[in-house]
Amino acid sequence: MFAPYACLPDASRGRLHEERMSSFRSPFQRDRDRIIHSSAFRRLKHKTQVFVEHEGDYYRTRLTHSIEVAQVARTISGVLGLNTDLAEAIALAHDLGHTPFGHTGEDALAELMAPFGGFDHNAQALRIVTQLERHYADFDGLNLTWEALEGIAKHNGPVVAGLGEALPYALVEANAEWDLELHTYASAEAQVAAIADDIAYSHHDLHDGLRSGLFDEADLMELPVTGPAFAEVDALYPGLEKMRRRHEALRRVFGRMVEDVIAVANIRLDAAKPQSVHDIRAMEGTVIRFSKPLYQELKAIRSFLFTRMYRAPSVMKERTRVTAVVRDLFPLFMAQPELLPTEWAEDVARADTHMLLARIVADYVAGMTDRFAIQEHARLFDAAPSQPE
Repeated sequence: MFAPYACLPDASRGRLHEERMSSFRSPFQRDRDRIIHSSAFRRLKHKTQVFVEHEGDYYRTRLTHSIEVAQVARTISGVLGLNTDLAEAIALAHDLGHTPFGHTGEDALAELMAPFGGFDHNAQALRIVTQLERHYADFDGLNLTWEALEGIAKHNGPVVAGLGEALPYALVEANAEWDLELHTYASAEAQVAAIADDIAYSHHDLHDGLRSGLFDEADLMELPVTGPAFAEVDALYPGLEKMRRRHEALRRVFGRMVEDVIAVANIRLDAAKPQSVHDIRAMEGTVIRFSKPLYQELKAIRSFLFTRMYRAPSVMKERTRVTAVVRDLFPLFMAQPELLPTEWAEDVARADTHMLLARIVADYVAGMTDRFAIQEHARLFDAAPSQPE
């Protein structure tokens, strides 16, 4: 049974391009399946989280991360009476717009695209699902439901331009075609997808950081949340083998985050008593969030990860190298767009301004996997990447 504030498939606002209903899938199940079968989703297999794709087989990629986020989103949505299919679809799509090399690549491309309307991976995900996936005879993109598009656009909250700032062009274009009500909060399902992202990366970055050797269990014993988790495991299983001890402790960290979100959501929902998804969107804040005590504890963990992992000397050295790859490739394709693959030729021919060409080049570069970007750089430059200034 769905809660009254869930997104009901029968009440969906539909698709921009009208289609016949499936006889065996709900609209949100269909959204999920189209995302999974998209080219952009498959490319996430070779896009990085923190460590560049070639550095080890055990580190998370954007694909494994997205699957983990979807699993968490389904779990929380199911407990709260929300639509698990919609939450899963948004979770699976939330990273489709990421560049190669994670946030490092996004920072480099955003800098290069600053004169041309900017770049943002959430906005790029919308561009992918509304324009760049070209497999269907009747439309460009995946023709997702309004609710899925809304969730991709604003799962992190309302999207409004700051003082002196403009929204990313990809978001503006998608919203102009179909009003996503960017000034409101998204559905509870989208909010669940957002918090599931936080839970998944907080959990797996601890795993990956330990595996990389950038910190060890003794470091985590000094932190909130992780310290008590290791202490509990040690009390229950004294002398437990190292890898089992690590897993047992971190799954307790994972469990605490999920349980906290569910408890807070139930309290807020009981207080607000929303009777529809419209009530959720109209609230003055998110209904899905961490408690204040856990949020503060997680901030301490993220600060630790920032210093010891995201800005570790070895990671920063690699960030410098891959930033240079993006900074070399983008201007080369701008100067010589004929170097783009032949399937991009029609788009390039229609680009009658420097701005439109830049957006096509950004689409191409953003779509690259880590491996392909490094290989193309080696092929086109036959030299080490130039160093950023």
